[in-house]
Amino acid sequence: MSNISYHISNLLEKMTSTDKDFRFMATNDLMMELQKDSIKLDEDSEKKVVTMLLKLLEDKNGEVQNLAVKCLGPLVVKVKECQVETMVDKLCSNMMSDKEQLRDISSMGLKTVIAELPACSSALHRSTHSSPVGPDCSLSQGFILNMGLSLTANICKKITSQLIGAIGKQQDVSVQLEALDILSDMLGRLSGTLVSFHASILTSLLPQLTSPRMAVRKRAIMALGHLVPSCSTALFTQLAEHLMAELGRAQPSSNTRTYIQCLAMVSRQGGHRVGEHLEKIIPMVVKFCSVEDDELREYCFQAFEAFIRRCPKEMSPHVPMVIKLCLKYMTYDPNYNYDVDEDQEVDESMDTEDWVDEDQESDDEYSDDDDMSWKVRRSSVKCLEAVISTRRDLLVELYGSVAPVLLARFKEREENVKADIFVAFVALLKQTRPVQGLNITASEPGDKEDPSITLLKKQVPTVVKALHKQLKEKSMKSRQGCFSLLTELAKVLPGDLGEHIPALIPGIIYSLTDKSSSSNMKIDALSFLHVLLCSHPPGVFQQHIKVFLPPVIQCVEDPFYKITSEALLVTQQMVRIMRPLEDTSTVPTSTFDVKPYVKDVFAGTLKRLKATDIDQEVKERAISCMGHIVSHLGDLLGSDLQPTLQIFLERLKNEITRLTAVKTLTLIAASALRIDLRPLLAEGIPILGSFLRKNQRALKLSTLSALNVIVLKYSDSLKPDMIESMLNELPGLIEESDMHISQMAVMLLTSLAKGCPASLVKIGNTALPGVFHLVHSPLLQGGALSAILDLLQVLVVTKTGNMGYNDLLKALMGPFHGSGKAADPTPIHRQSYYSVARCVAALSSVCPKEASGMVTSFIQEVKNPKTPEPVRILSFLSLGEVGRNMNLGGQKELKTVILEAFSSPNEEVKSAASCALGNICVGNLEEYLPFMLKEIGSQPRRQYLLLHSLKEVISACSSQSLLTHMEDIWALLFKNCECAEEGTRNVVAECLGKLTMVNPSQLLPRLKQKLSSGSPLARSTVVTAVKFTIVDQPVPIDSLLKGCIGDFLKTLQDKDPNVRRVALVMFNSAAHNKPSLIHSQLASVLPSLYKETQIRKDLIREVEMGPFKHTVDDGLDVRKAAFECMYTLLDNCLDSLDISEFLNHVEEGLKDHYDIRMLTFIMLARLSSLCPNAVVQRLDRLVEPLRATCTTRVKAGSVKQEFEKQEELRRSAMRAVAALLSISEVEKSPAMADFANQIRTNAEMASIFQSIQGDALSSTVESMDTS
Repeated sequence: MSNISYHISNLLEKMTSTDKDFRFMATNDLMMELQKDSIKLDEDSEKKVVTMLLKLLEDKNGEVQNLAVKCLGPLVVKVKECQVETMVDKLCSNMMSDKEQLRDISSMGLKTVIAELPACSSALHRSTHSSPVGPDCSLSQGFILNMGLSLTANICKKITSQLIGAIGKQQDVSVQLEALDILSDMLGRLSGTLVSFHASILTSLLPQLTSPRMAVRKRAIMALGHLVPSCSTALFTQLAEHLMAELGRAQPSSNTRTYIQCLAMVSRQGGHRVGEHLEKIIPMVVKFCSVEDDELREYCFQAFEAFIRRCPKEMSPHVPMVIKLCLKYMTYDPNYNYDVDEDQEVDESMDTEDWVDEDQESDDEYSDDDDMSWKVRRSSVKCLEAVISTRRDLLVELYGSVAPVLLARFKEREENVKADIFVAFVALLKQTRPVQGLNITASEPGDKEDPSITLLKKQVPTVVKALHKQLKEKSMKSRQGCFSLLTELAKVLPGDLGEHIPALIPGIIYSLTDKSSSSNMKIDALSFLHVLLCSHPPGVFQQHIKVFLPPVIQCVEDPFYKITSEALLVTQQMVRIMRPLEDTSTVPTSTFDVKPYVKDVFAGTLKRLKATDIDQEVKERAISCMGHIVSHLGDLLGSDLQPTLQIFLERLKNEITRLTAVKTLTLIAASALRIDLRPLLAEGIPILGSFLRKNQRALKLSTLSALNVIVLKYSDSLKPDMIESMLNELPGLIEESDMHISQMAVMLLTSLAKGCPASLVKIGNTALPGVFHLVHSPLLQGGALSAILDLLQVLVVTKTGNMGYNDLLKALMGPFHGSGKAADPTPIHRQSYYSVARCVAALSSVCPKEASGMVTSFIQEVKNPKTPEPVRILSFLSLGEVGRNMNLGGQKELKTVILEAFSSPNEEVKSAASCALGNICVGNLEEYLPFMLKEIGSQPRRQYLLLHSLKEVISACSSQSLLTHMEDIWALLFKNCECAEEGTRNVVAECLGKLTMVNPSQLLPRLKQKLSSGSPLARSTVVTAVKFTIVDQPVPIDSLLKGCIGDFLKTLQDKDPNVRRVALVMFNSAAHNKPSLIHSQLASVLPSLYKETQIRKDLIREVEMGPFKHTVDDGLDVRKAAFECMYTLLDNCLDSLDISEFLNHVEEGLKDHYDIRMLTFIMLARLSSLCPNAVVQRLDRLVEPLRATCTTRVKAGSVKQEFEKQEELRRSAMRAVAALLSISEVEKSPAMADFANQIRTNAEMASIFQSIQGDALSSTVESMDTS
């Protein structure tokens, strides 16, 4: 400490030097010291430093003054509160000084101090990120932060009272301006700490709205804007009523403009709070639009824009009128005659320079410094863009009324207005694209085209015609707007610009070749060209390659790396268009002659490929581009081919470029041109093998893919040592911790077994143990399982590694024979039974001779009462999988054995036998299906298992094969649809649903008829059956289902709670898998859905359990299903929801049962990211239930489960709080700030919040690692 004090004393002494350089250096050194976290000043040093810095604010040297101001920031958090107060007092008094320079520097100092004061909301986030977790830590942290917040409150109060006084001194405008600036800063960051001053602040600001100085008015408006988010409702109402009263005065004046501006600002900052006053405000603003005052009109449209964006619900009734006004005033240009201009255009030549010159002259002729009409046009266009961006539901109407007017205004003479017109049209196009993140299924052939798409397609010729000339304008801003619009158009309508490409070519070429074009201009042109190339078939562009290629190659050689990078991407796509290789099995037979272009494309790319002193992005794109050139044009490169391949080999050795090089080699190896890669293999394969050891997942996957292609294409050229370098690395990759890498490794083994079987002699001791371990893993499924099935079939056919049918079978089934014994007590996971059974069936399908004996052996195993249960289960499942692919009709005792197993005391054995019967029936439908149907009708005790077997049959068999049995199955199922056992009904429903998909046109109407059944059980079965017809892939039933889904959804109003519950489950399935089915029904369905979220007291009853009374809520399952539907709608149908109404029910859910609260906390977190503005409007009502959950304690003496449930509930609530705090505007809410402070000061809650933040951070890092 003494050393620091001594050092500081030396610096302070130098600051008194007469030499300005000494003072500057000493002040700079002090700033460096203050920025160190470790520095601690004693009381005397604090006082001296503060005094000296305040003195230096009056230094004659400006640079020293500025440094002194910068020192104040870090000093605030290093000194005691009394010293900060000294600083603030001095700075505030300096602001009243007669010296302008001192006022300015003191004002900067105050702003610096305010910026360093800890804000209430940000303090919580800082506390959770800066320290380790632990109760002691939380306590100490809470103490420190409370001190910081106390400092903030005291300093703010001290400053505010002086600022309010300064604002009232109208004789000194400069003091007023500085005071208003600082007050705005304080309200923006620390408004929550100034609540006691809000009323006096409002009182001091309102008179400034009529100040004779416009600058004062402007700053007063800014300050009011920062005040409104956190002020009380009473104060906000006072402000709103004051503004409305002033606007209601008879004659518009300059004050009117100010009040309209203030309204717009208040709406932007306070958002929803303005909504309740809009009915009075809107007529006034509309009236002022007709006043002949362009500036006033501009502010009116800015206010409309703010209302539309911030109060969408309240503005809904007024939107048509606002659109009408916008359309009227976006064409308002009284000083210019566009008709004359258009007449002149008819005779203009297409020469670019002449056209631009004439246009410039035209602008000069009509320019008028006093003309403010462009501001009216611009603000009306921006307002229209706000409507487009927020009202997707009006899209069809907007295409009819707004789009044509926007198109007509592309001729706008004012550049800034034109840019905003383009932005508005781009917004329209973006709204036409499917909403990102929504689960929208692919359209089917029978589906009608979206009406907005149809309307847009009709307008494409007009769009292109309007932009054709704009693309050759000298104005780069206009051209960039054109390219932005065209890029979006190409994305919305891929393939629809093909016939218009000749009209677009001159503009693209002009922007690429014009020497005056900026870098951004060229990048935008290249980016559009790339989108255009990717979204249209090759034939459209081949005829234009001659025109496009030279300027693109010229851009490849551009010195600016971003242009080069974008040009390489375009070149790559052009290569694919010149010679498409969609089918890699055959060499293309296109009539387009590509030879004249090969030299230029190759030379331009090679230059970039060889360069080493270039940007990383350019290196990677040059490698990729050359890879496409070799892959598509390699046979035309002649002697240049092999040297180029050697460059790829060099790039493979470079850590920075190796991943791109691996992907490129994969592309070349897979080429239909059969590029000769043999000269690279000896050196390249060991390098690739070494990559499999690297701790880089993307590199491993790409390398495995590359090696697989190389083995398939060049197996005859692979030497034993090359194969060895691959094989040595594969065992370590076959692990259940990463199934995708395991799958790729197994696929490589399969390719080696096919192409180089002799090289896998030792596979039984190296890679295969890992493969068998994977087969027995509970995680194995999908692609990884399919890869293993392929490998086993290849191994047994090629007899690779001396592994025959019986050897492989023994290895697969060995663990089941030992399971459950004392030596091996590890239980086998259920999934591994199914995996091994699939493997047994795969082996049997390629070894039919051995399979026959094996089937007999399995039958004996299941018959033998001494057979261990795991072996019996596996035997049944294996019999089923084998029987699925081959007819087991010759096994006469098989039916008896299976039916006897239905009486087994072991549930797993019964389930395996049921599954086996279903699969065997798939392989021998004619014999087994009649037998199964007969048994279902005559064996009620076995009915559940037999129905499961039937479900397997219906799921697996083709529609054609089931048609002859359809009526029998249908009749049998409906006999059992009213079964008292819910499990049986559910299986019947699944069978009905899957059977309906066999012949939907005939069976779906029948299913619909059954809805009128008098039995609630039958209705619930029918509704559940519909759920099973809704799958996430397009199927023939979809179009029929869309027509009658409304009838099934009417069961949401059924009298029976269970029918309503299954109707909600069906609705949830539709919303999740095929939202397009229910979009048109939402308006009628949502009221019923929301009704089911309400607690019904008539369904709550008390049950006596001995001396205790237990409350039972019979409506809980229905409510839970309703809230689950709401969550699904949030993800998949957000654009069709009234979020305000939606939030009403979320609020109720926050106070409901444990299960429902858990759901609504998740929904609230999701809403925070999807609809932050709507959530902010409800904060006051959302905070209280969250607070209640976080502060509730379980009664002493409760069981452990109650404590665990409450803890999980609190953690879930805290996740919702963390999501809310991520919304930028939340910090302005007093209720949220108070709750955040409560969390921070409570050690237990702070600890939970901290761990939640830690979990979120670690999951983010983990997702980055696995990507």
